Amino acid sequence: MAEQQERVAIVIGGASGIGAACAVALRADGCTVVVADLPGTACDVEVDVSDEDLVAALMDGVVASHGRLDVVVNSAGTSTLANVVDHDAAEFRRVVDVNLTGGFLVLKHAGRVLSEGGSVVSLTSLNARQPGGGMAAYCAAKAGLAMLTEVAALELGPRGIRVNAVSPGLVVTPLTAPAMDIDGIREDYLANTPLGRSGTPEEVAEAVVFCSRAAWLTGEVIDLNGGAHLMRYPDLVGHVNRAFGL
Repeated sequence: MAEQQERVAIVIGGASGIGAACAVALRADGCTVVVADLPGTACDVEVDVSDEDLVAALMDGVVASHGRLDVVVNSAGTSTLANVVDHDAAEFRRVVDVNLTGGFLVLKHAGRVLSEGGSVVSLTSLNARQPGGGMAAYCAAKAGLAMLTEVAALELGPRGIRVNAVSPGLVVTPLTAPAMDIDGIREDYLANTPLGRSGTPEEVAEAVVFCSRAAWLTGEVIDLNGGAHLMRYPDLVGHVNRAFGL
């Protein structure tokens, strides 16, 4: 019986937070893992997901170096806070470029080179389905990424490539930590989470590994938020305004 080859995985945004936990979990699951992240971070390959040439070079380079690509995890993300009527258009585009256009570019170029039976797992968000005041750019981008996941699953399915997403609620990471330091925000999140606590990067990584392994799962966007999607989103703008006397 032929020996099964070790799976090769890329984790984009894997230098910290949820991405770093995904890299650890995939290694524990037997994958060779390439960590890609922004310049200046502790990663194997530098990439900006909004730059198509860099994304394409990342995928092609891993295949050239390792002979195959089986799993791609896109954990890159950024956010901002502004009401729609006050939103700077360039800032809106920046958030959409990373979260949605970047997700599209990852799917486009991963889809070209993934091995048959390969898997893409994107990190969306509770905000893919639950609106939050001041979160127009992030909510719109993550909702778009959720639908993009379904479209890509439909198109890549005939090649045996599965496309899924995990949508975390509150997980304290370098992206969310500054907001958690503002009085009332963490408490408001937890009050609107039936399980009464935030998640951990390791719990999200466990779901990502499951998606990478589940051979009959595709086009799925998994809510992983302690039940927060059943309640209301915190009043981030109100908490920020009170904290800064606005």
